Amino acid sequence: MGTVFWESPFVLDPPPAAVERHGDVDLHVPTGDGRHPAVVVVHGVPGPPEAPDARDWPLYRGYGALLAEAGVLAAIPRLTVASPDDLYGVAARVTAAAELLRADPRVDADRLGLWFFSGAGLLLGDWLREPPAWLRGLAATYPLLAPLPGWPPVDPRFRPMDALDLPADQDAAAPSGTTSPGGANVDAVRVEDAAGPTLVLTRAGRERPEVAPTIEAFTVVARRRGIPLCVVDVPNGQHGFDALDHTEESRTAVRTARDTLITLLTAP
Repeated sequence: MGTVFWESPFVLDPPPAAVERHGDVDLHVPTGDGRHPAVVVVHGVPGPPEAPDARDWPLYRGYGALLAEAGVLAAIPRLTVASPDDLYGVAARVTAAAELLRADPRVDADRLGLWFFSGAGLLLGDWLREPPAWLRGLAATYPLLAPLPGWPPVDPRFRPMDALDLPADQDAAAPSGTTSPGGANVDAVRVEDAAGPTLVLTRAGRERPEVAPTIEAFTVVARRRGIPLCVVDVPNGQHGFDALDHTEESRTAVRTARDTLITLLTAP
C-alpha cells in the first residue's frame, strides 16, 4: 500500500473504465450503447496542499471505474478549497459537472445522482434544500456534515443540517432496519411522499472524533424530520476505510452504497 492516503489503492478492483478528461472534469465511461444514468463523484475537500489532483488518486479512479462497471457514467470534477470562501466556487463546479453530464448524449438527463466524500459533505445542503427533478439520489461517504470547531465563519448554506428543517407535518415515522443481501449493516428509512431524494449515508465506526458528532447529529435530525435515508454502517472502518481498510466489511459497504444509489437512479 502507499505511504500516503492519496497513493493507497482502492479496496475493490473493478475493471478500468475509459476516462475522458474535459478540462477540470474526468468522465468515466461505461461500455454499451444507449443513455446511461450518471453520477457526479465529489471528492473530499480540502485536500492536502502537497497532494496531486484528486482525479488521479487510486481511490477516486476506483469509484469512477466501479460506477462505470455497473453501467453508470461518472463525472469527477477537480475541486480545490483553501478557505471556507472557496466553497462557493466548489459548489458551482459541482453544478457545472452535473450539467455537463446532462448535456452528454450518452446520459439519461433525468437520472442523475451525486456522491459526496469527506469534507465535500458540506456541499450537501444545496441539494437537500432545492433538489432538481433530475436528481434521483444522493450519497455521502464518511461526510463532514457541519463546520469543525475553530473554523472561520461558514455560510449557513454549507451547514447541511440547516437544510433538514421541514414543516412539522413531515416529521419522521419510526425507522426500520434492514440488512442487505451482501451482508452490510444497512438501516433504511422509508417515508411515503417525503420530499427530496433519498440519501445513502455511509458511516465509519472508527470515524475521526471531530467528524463523528456531525454525522450522528445529522442522522438524528434527518430521522426526526422524515428525510428519506439509507444508512450503510462500517463498524470497524475508519475515515477513508475505502482506501485504508482492505477488509471484506469495507468491500461490502462500498458495493452496497453503489448498488443502493444505482437502484435509486434506475427506479421507475
